[in-house]
Amino acid sequence: MYWPFALLLQEATSPGFGGLGMFLPLILIFVVFYFFIIRPQQKREKKRKAMIEAVRKGDRVVTAGGIHGKVHQVESGATSVLLDVDGGIKLRVEKQSLASVKE
Repeated sequence: MYWPFALLLQEATSPGFGGLGMFLPLILIFVVFYFFIIRPQQKREKKRKAMIEAVRKGDRVVTAGGIHGKVHQVESGATSVLLDVDGGIKLRVEKQSLASVKE
């Protein structure tokens, strides 16, 4: 056996290394997942919620379904907005379905 791997194996199985040696890879995997997957997703969701709360009358938006429109009415405390889609056609959509706001 290649001797550096043998030393690592000997350290991992030695009684002085303790139970932490078995859990160290699991802890490292969790840390990597947190910093590369969970934390960025939380940041994106926080930014998206702020964007949805900042929607005002006159903003141009795109829904998750790909509908482009201009916000015609936003009621305070309501979960939906009224979009002017094309030449007087108005659609009521949920705020959560807004994908982006174009200024």
